Parts: sequence; C-alpha cells; structure tokens
Amino acid sequence: MTTQSLAAVKAHFSQVIDEVAGTHERVTVTRNGSPVAVILAVEDYESLVETLEILSDPRARSEIRQAEEAMATGEVYGEAEVRAALAARRR
Repeated sequence: MTTQSLAAVKAHFSQVIDEVAGTHERVTVTRNGSPVAVILAVEDYESLVETLEILSDPRARSEIRQAEEAMATGEVYGEAEVRAALAARRR
C-alpha cells in the first residue's frame, strides 16, 4: 500500500486510478499528514465486502473454525478424493 497526499492524488488522479486498477495496490490518501481515505480497485472492495458478509455469519464462522481444526489434526483430502466426491455429488 502506498501513501499519497490529497494534493498529489488530485494532481494525478487518472494516473492513480489506472495504477490502482492495474496493480490492485491500495493508496492511502492523507490530508495534512493524516490518513483520510483509501483508494482501492473495485474487485478488491467487492472481495472485502464478501469476506465481511461471510465472517458476520455465525454458522460460516463455525464451519471455518471446524475446517481449520480438521486441517490442524491432519484431516485432509488429496486431489483424487476431492474429485471423486465432487463427481459423486453430480450424479
């Protein structure tokens, strides 16, 4: 993430937007040395919103914790097992 003053962003706004959209690098905008805004690509914003929605769902958080615990205990599945399970669900 880079930091730029509001004056610099205003002077080169189109270039800043092109950079953010092309690299997905966030830009923190400062006014009088203090951060006041962040510019980020739409895809990144949408991803953050989706993550917040998932993490605000108690059931989803519980399932994530259970999956992490299963992985920590070594309960993992190989590619062949996952493909077979997916194929069985399609039938």
